[in-house]
Amino acid sequence: MNKTHQPLIHISRRGAISSGSALAIRLAAILLALLLCAAVTMVTTGENPLAIFQSIIRGSFGTNRKMWLFFQNTAILLCISLAVTPAFKMRCWNLGAEGQVLIGALATGACMLQLAGKIPDWLLIPVMFISGILAGAVWAAIPALFKAKWNTNETLFTLMMNYVATQLVAYFCVLWENPRGSAQIGIINQRTKTGWFPEVYNKQLLVILVIAALTFLMYVYLRYSKHGFEIAVVGESERTARYIGIKVGRVIIRTMLLSGAVCGLAGALLVGSVNHTFSTTIVDGRGFTAVMVSWLAKFNPIVMVLTSALLVLMDTGASDISTSFGLNQSFGDILTGIIIFFIIGSEFFINYKLHLSKAGKEHA
Repeated sequence: MNKTHQPLIHISRRGAISSGSALAIRLAAILLALLLCAAVTMVTTGENPLAIFQSIIRGSFGTNRKMWLFFQNTAILLCISLAVTPAFKMRCWNLGAEGQVLIGALATGACMLQLAGKIPDWLLIPVMFISGILAGAVWAAIPALFKAKWNTNETLFTLMMNYVATQLVAYFCVLWENPRGSAQIGIINQRTKTGWFPEVYNKQLLVILVIAALTFLMYVYLRYSKHGFEIAVVGESERTARYIGIKVGRVIIRTMLLSGAVCGLAGALLVGSVNHTFSTTIVDGRGFTAVMVSWLAKFNPIVMVLTSALLVLMDTGASDISTSFGLNQSFGDILTGIIIFFIIGSEFFINYKLHLSKAGKEHA
């Protein structure tokens, strides 16, 4: 007779779980994360945890200007997250959002620099928009074509395209530098404001409105359109998609074009409305942060609004903590990391459950 010891902990996959239960698990994870952040704050700094949390809120909502910048930064991160979501839902890992936004920004800035005074001002802005969107789409189409035709690894391909885009932007920053020798573009058309997108109440509101409309359209596209259905089927099984007559290669190219176009739109907004210039750091890593936003939201554009806001809140709060309490910027990043770790960890308990058994129990 063979005797086996039952493991102390056994993990099994959960069945279907209600949305209410999933929300309760996520809220519990956030509460535990906040309690751990409070403990870390007291032990390492001696500061009052409530004061630290107040500083995080104050960093985004302390003044009217901070509040509008918070909404603008949330919208830009949300836009890039929306861009990568169709490809991710299709299990095509587009990690090139950083480069696609950069190329969109480069194309938009080139129009501002080279076409100002040569075409009417009313025509320049739509040309900038279209150029940025097309540039982002083309940059995404290159790895998409290789993926569809030769099944290349889109993860590595799109990552390498980021470096190419960065070097292209660096080259044109030197070519068009102002003032000479600075290797920077400077504010484009600062005196005439030619090519600057119009303000709606203030500089931030136009960006927020455009991306709010984009969020709704992306939600409808993914959930209710034929293209959205094909994306979901290809993501589940390419073999099944081919069996029911879906042309997988065409879906890959079309979806990557959409991702690149939305990234190009983000680049156009960054140059035309937010910064009025471009550089190699204009995206500021949001192309990679967008990957986390999309995953945390389970590819749901509406939920992405909340995840984008949370990450921007923690980022701006980290800066306020460092200035208000004289702490290192990294301390705020540590608190952000704790909260994100617990949120990601909560997904494990949503999808799996733990079974505890008595130690040493034997089965014949």
